Amino acid sequence: MILQGKRAIVLGGSSGIGLATTNQLASEGAIVIAASRNPQRAQGHIRAGVELQACDVQDRVALSALFAASAPFDILVNAATGGPRTRGPFLEMDLDGYRNSFAKLWGYTNAVRLAAEHMDARGTIVLVSGTPARRAKPGQVSLASVGGAVEAFCRAVAPELAPRRINVVSPGIIDTPMFGDDVAARQERLAEATAQHPIPRPGTADEVAAAIVFLVKNDFVTGTTVDVDGGWLLS
Repeated sequence: MILQGKRAIVLGGSSGIGLATTNQLASEGAIVIAASRNPQRAQGHIRAGVELQACDVQDRVALSALFAASAPFDILVNAATGGPRTRGPFLEMDLDGYRNSFAKLWGYTNAVRLAAEHMDARGTIVLVSGTPARRAKPGQVSLASVGGAVEAFCRAVAPELAPRRINVVSPGIIDTPMFGDDVAARQERLAEATAQHPIPRPGTADEVAAAIVFLVKNDFVTGTTVDVDGGWLLS
């Protein structure tokens, strides 16, 4: 896929991985709408020409309206978290919190289900899971469960969406605002978490976005997961 002139929607596109993806798509000539619950967070950080919209991936009415108004479009990226996710030992976990962690999956399924009819037949979708889906560290049961469900959903739905494509990027530990606004404390925490990885540093949002753009552009990839994890799966 040549991105010049293609129409793209990035959900969760106002911060972190979503913002980096928005900017990379726009830099290659795509016409991008970045939608999130708080689009104003992107002010001053987003490329000129990108359209910002407010939309919650849990709100199916709002999603439907966004997709219908933007139709037809070629690219859908969903990097939205969907809401808070519970962490900690499963045997001590609040089960309602564990259930609520799956808001990310519901946001993804909402987007794929409602976007498909408005996409070009050669369009492409990219979702974001996480390395705990296949190698969880202590306290990551909910992250592993949700990420595993996202990846299984992608593989299962890919044949139904064809000739449209759908893929997943699975990031490891990435330096984003999700780890807090105190830069010094965040860097210390990230360095400790990645010290034993083959690439002993956190990744950047731009490195994950580059993998997303690769999956958008490569017309011979569908139903798969690309890891951008610094070797987490090997450590």
